[in-house]
Amino acid sequence: MYPLNGQPALEHVVTRTAHADSVDTVVVATSTEPPDDVIEHYSPTFGANIIRGSESDVLSRFGCAIREHNSDIIVRITGDNPLILPEFINFCVDQIQTKDIDYISEGPQRTFPLGTTCEAFTIDSFTKVLNASSTPEQREHVTAYYKQHSEEFNTENIKSGQIFSQNWLQNRTGIRLTLDEPADYKLFKRLYQEIPYQTLLDIQNVIKYIDENDLSKINSHVEQKLI
Repeated sequence: MYPLNGQPALEHVVTRTAHADSVDTVVVATSTEPPDDVIEHYSPTFGANIIRGSESDVLSRFGCAIREHNSDIIVRITGDNPLILPEFINFCVDQIQTKDIDYISEGPQRTFPLGTTCEAFTIDSFTKVLNASSTPEQREHVTAYYKQHSEEFNTENIKSGQIFSQNWLQNRTGIRLTLDEPADYKLFKRLYQEIPYQTLLDIQNVIKYIDENDLSKINSHVEQKLI
């Protein structure tokens, strides 16, 4: 709920997600814990539906969302990514619709700035994951089962060259655009306050501004926890 240019960070996530042509419904799946009451209160004002469930069993929240909102394809976007790429979302959905793919993501070898991508999967494969996931890690991280049992699914990884034609936008893994630590918020505040934009802050302008002003050093020391 921290503000970025006068709007909560979550609102930017929802707005950018909804901007993807392939997205029909945006659902914010948060916990039933009291601190998340504010998310339930404000999410509808962003144009999102709301689902609440277990704080630790995030997988079950997705199950609740799917039962309430019937969809053939699910896109998982974490709420700490206020610069999620609508183009990446559209590409994921298109690949699932045109190929026999169960699960698609950036994959373990990143080529995008951290915090700009998502995961997408079919309802059929997710139903299998929902029923088969039994460890705390699998229940908390939603798609851990896909990665730990990749042989059971038809998966695909996306490289930055498939989204960006310009070389300077490709393989920009040294840029961190996820909101976990105070240093991340410091960077986001500058980006949203100093770069002109209308509805969406353009990722090309973001990367160019970071390069020109050497801003990646603001949060380059933050260590990302990976599963």
